[in-house]
Amino acid sequence: GDNLKDRFDGASRVSVSNRPSENLPPRPVANPNTPSINSLLAGGRSPGPRRNRYNFQLKPCNQDHKTPGSRDLVYLDASPGFCEKNPRLGIQGTHGRQCNDTSIGV
Repeated sequence: GDNLKDRFDGASRVSVSNRPSENLPPRPVANPNTPSINSLLAGGRSPGPRRNRYNFQLKPCNQDHKTPGSRDLVYLDASPGFCEKNPRLGIQGTHGRQCNDTSIGV
């Protein structure tokens, strides 16, 4: 509970760059008729370290924040407003009470 909340409070908003990372080796082009190395190995795992399967780089929207690592919590879109009803998103809105949309929700 508290551990997750602490990570959420430190989450950074990011944008996605489609530019491939310079430190990744180029991917070889595979022949579709050739069995992959994964299907030939008994364990089904490829030898060596796991490569990044997603070829994009996360960048913080706020340049004062560091670039997120593999264990950092990030979000792509800002949260929607919860004061007004939005059935498409399943937001009930506030009923019979004052809404403070600048609250951090603690």
